Amino acid sequence: MSETPDTSAVEEATEASAGDGKRRATFNTLAVSEVRKLTPDSVEVTFEVPEDLVADYNYLPGQYVAIRAQINGHEVRRSYSICADPTPGEIRVAIKKDMGGVFSTWANEQLAAGDTLDVMNPQGAFTSKVNITSMNDPEKLAEREVAKKRNVHLVAFAAGSGITPIMAIARALLRASDTAAMDVIYANRSSMDVMFAAELGDLKDKYPARLAVHHVLSREQRISPLMSGRIDHDKLEELLDHVVQVDSTDEWFLCGPFELVQLCRDVLKERGVDESRVRYELFTTGKPTTPQGQQGRMVKADPKGENYEIVFTLDGTSAQVKSPKSAAETVLNAALRVRPDVPFACAGGVCGTCRAKVTSGEFEMEENFALEKDELDAGYVLTCQTRPTSDRLSVDFDA
Repeated sequence: MSETPDTSAVEEATEASAGDGKRRATFNTLAVSEVRKLTPDSVEVTFEVPEDLVADYNYLPGQYVAIRAQINGHEVRRSYSICADPTPGEIRVAIKKDMGGVFSTWANEQLAAGDTLDVMNPQGAFTSKVNITSMNDPEKLAEREVAKKRNVHLVAFAAGSGITPIMAIARALLRASDTAAMDVIYANRSSMDVMFAAELGDLKDKYPARLAVHHVLSREQRISPLMSGRIDHDKLEELLDHVVQVDSTDEWFLCGPFELVQLCRDVLKERGVDESRVRYELFTTGKPTTPQGQQGRMVKADPKGENYEIVFTLDGTSAQVKSPKSAAETVLNAALRVRPDVPFACAGGVCGTCRAKVTSGEFEMEENFALEKDELDAGYVLTCQTRPTSDRLSVDFDA
């Protein structure tokens, strides 16, 4: 590993990206420095970031990276949340094996130190709007706490590998402030499935008065009935009544399967929590028919002229492609046919990597589990879910 670089460059770059957590998505080849077993079905993978790329791989706690690999002769892309608070020279992600998951199974069974993978620079908006890292001006956090005359308090609901970004957020928050606090409600099937069990215990021991971790196990009996069984509507109401303080919570972080995240969003809305204070991130949309990747499937323009014209800007260069109206293809799929470097990862409306701004034309977007209301109001779309409805549609990936 190269010598640890000067962190001043990282600090400057982080401050520059801290506003909205978005940047141009670019892949670079990184070496795997360690693969560490977390549970029987999950691993933590550490990538070495060379000195000349450190500024490109700074990140805010809660962001993710997309990873690209060739597996059995096919390109596979998956997105994984970063599980550590910002550390110059490395990126760490946790990968849980999914039943039938091509990438997750390969990563758990075959990936090893010394291998190289294409890793996109960090993306995503599952980040706190409170400054919470040492590279993100902790003095402002202290000023906020004084101005509000009370301490910053965050609450997270996570299930399974949803704990990954929560680990980064919790570590950064507790390290940056002497008074900020966090509650984590973490759902799993059993104690054997708890990722980062030792790390959560160590963090709790280090900050006993400011971190509370509540394990809810669906298939294992616990002393408290409230901490046993699945989190359904009634159990969630009890947790909000007896475990966390809703009125004093500054921000909420929800990460897990669609059903749990949506349940939490609905109940918090019923309790009057402003949606601007709720961050959420999904594993998948919960729909088995949702595609998990697109490769620019073969589509040809209609020679009779029944086509949409899609114009897009990427890296300052404009391109256009004709899309047959009968194909009902997405903007992303069409764009990939003429620019294979168009950014995307999940292609299922979850990660937000393919985000672009519509500059003219009409469209419909099927799913959206990544963009927030202010982004939608500003004209941003997920190109993997967006189809033109006017003869010409223009989008800007650089916006």
